[in-house]
Amino acid sequence: MLEKGVNISLLLDCYGPLLTERQREVLDLYRNDDLSLGEISELTGITRQGVSECIRKAENILIEYEEKLGLQKLYEARKQILSEIKDKVTHLANDGQISRGCADDIISSLEKAEN
Repeated sequence: MLEKGVNISLLLDCYGPLLTERQREVLDLYRNDDLSLGEISELTGITRQGVSECIRKAENILIEYEEKLGLQKLYEARKQILSEIKDKVTHLANDGQISRGCADDIISSLEKAEN
């Protein structure tokens, strides 16, 4: 399980557009820019208490979206599978079972699929 801060940042990347602009901005400043509640308060004109409430609410919304939709979990599983396939293709090329050029083409295609 990922640390909560890292997990929230990943969820923000995935579901951020579904938050209000204010929620997205405040949570981004807090989680990704590592600003304090006071710093965010000064930047946004919201009280420290308001910033704290906005962060709590936005995080709960992101967690709820992930619980219902599971897109981040699917993304991580897909990423793991693609990594395992790349490792197997590399192993096949190293054993001489497929050509290095073929392996490179497959790995290149897999890397495009990751993005």
